[in-house]
Amino acid sequence: MITIEEYRKIISELLDEFPEEFFQGLTGGVIVSEALVIPDYSRGNDLHTMGQYQVYSGIRQIVMFKGSFDQVYPQANETEARELLRGILRHEFRHHLENMGGIHNSSSLKAEDEREKQAYLSRQGK
Repeated sequence: MITIEEYRKIISELLDEFPEEFFQGLTGGVIVSEALVIPDYSRGNDLHTMGQYQVYSGIRQIVMFKGSFDQVYPQANETEARELLRGILRHEFRHHLENMGGIHNSSSLKAEDEREKQAYLSRQGK
């Protein structure tokens, strides 16, 4: 399991890979939380939130949850963690860019995430 310091360092280095334009409007920046977050619709605690794009009170931010990452990928070494976190950050930045661009249609990532949630709930019989 990577340490919180390694996690933060990886996140920081990955953020350097993103174009400066991606950060426009991201007024709350990218936050690292040690929380383990389980969505309220999860059945049997089998889902974990790795990252989340949040908009509230005019603030836009991305939160990365190390506790969730550790729960799902406890054996990840630094190289594996870097690749996994790169994908999570790209996902969250896509939410940000679509939100900033006013993209809220059926091809948006938000709509895709909702379809995945509904498919999960269907498999669970709910």
